[in-house]
Amino acid sequence: MVTGATGYVAGHIVNRLLEQGFVVHAAVRNPDNAEKLNYLRALANRTPGHIYFFRSDLLEVGSYSEAMQSCELVFHTASPCQLSVENPQKDLVDPALIGTRNVLKEACRTESVKRVVVTSSCAAIYGDTADVEFTTNNKFSEADWNTTSSLSHQPYSYSKQLAEHEAWKIARTQQRWDLITINPSMIVGPGISPHATSASFDFMKKFGDGSMKSGVPDFGIGIVDVTDVAEAHIKAGFTPSASGRYLVSADNTSFAEVGRILRNHFGDTWPFPRKTVPKLLVWLAGPIVDKTLTRKMVWRNVGHSMRADNSRSVRELGLKYRPFEVSLIRFFQQIADAGLISR
Repeated sequence: MVTGATGYVAGHIVNRLLEQGFVVHAAVRNPDNAEKLNYLRALANRTPGHIYFFRSDLLEVGSYSEAMQSCELVFHTASPCQLSVENPQKDLVDPALIGTRNVLKEACRTESVKRVVVTSSCAAIYGDTADVEFTTNNKFSEADWNTTSSLSHQPYSYSKQLAEHEAWKIARTQQRWDLITINPSMIVGPGISPHATSASFDFMKKFGDGSMKSGVPDFGIGIVDVTDVAEAHIKAGFTPSASGRYLVSADNTSFAEVGRILRNHFGDTWPFPRKTVPKLLVWLAGPIVDKTLTRKMVWRNVGHSMRADNSRSVRELGLKYRPFEVSLIRFFQQIADAGLISR
């Protein structure tokens, strides 16, 4: 079973499963929406696998009962992925926390389930890039947990760590199935779904729509191709020895470097950012321009490098990461071709 089967990462997971001939139970909000699901049916038609759709809702207890029946492996990918919301509790924390609880409690009731793979986030590992100063090896790893986020500071990151803590709490109440979490950094690369939306799409759009033309803050980020994230899920699901958490990140980069890569490839076709905005200016003007750029957020993230240790995912899952530069270019090209960016 794959929750949120029409999502960005989920689309690639479903595709891989169908290619390998599996029967996929796709848990979606509206299985009668043919227009939104036709691309998944098309994937199944040209692969040896089979797909069946089931109605589900993250906030409904028992909503995943029918979809989970007879499934041995559950991929829980459904969770809100947006940074700017009106009500963090309602729009981020509740869907992430209650949704995780509903899916994993259902796994406890479903005798066929043997393993659950949850799409978590590096946001459950750290809240601000300044947190790296308190890590053991000066790099974020699976041993680290986000302890600095809250409803008022980095609420998206807060929702991710709450949801993952809840997943591990439920997993410890039983012994029939085991839990693995995938903790990716910023995900980029072409999507399979023509309807997919996520913070990744919003991130890429801003580089080409002119909103960053005057410059970007010196934000350090980890970055990884969406197909590598899907591969991590597949490996986690089918590698018997896999266990625990896996930080999935190809490389460490920055907003400025992303702008340079896009500009070097596409030239002046789009209004890509050309300079880095001084931290003090971001600190002063950020909250006026974007409500997510609080002064605390700016102070603890701008000018700090992101450093992630992906060695466990390479060693235990056998991941071979794609060059993120290629992923960025292909992703931006897909968004541009789809007419999702206006210059």
